Amino acid sequence: MFRRREAVPFSFVAESDRFRSNVTPPPRERASVSQLAGRSLVGLTIVAGLVGSLILGLPALSPAQSSSHAEQTEAAHGH
Repeated sequence: MFRRREAVPFSFVAESDRFRSNVTPPPRERASVSQLAGRSLVGLTIVAGLVGSLILGLPALSPAQSSSHAEQTEAAHGH
């Protein structure tokens, strides 16, 4: 059920920060043209969605300024 941790020699722990692997990772594959186009289309779609929601949401966030309300406040002030 529970595994007992093995004792680690202190010298190994002390030198672990200087340890370097002699195995180099394989070089990264370059993205193909279709992958780049797909990534850019996804990015543009996300940006367009954010801009569209901002444009559609700003009128709802602004305080309502109806013309009848403006007339009532002007009449109350005596202008």
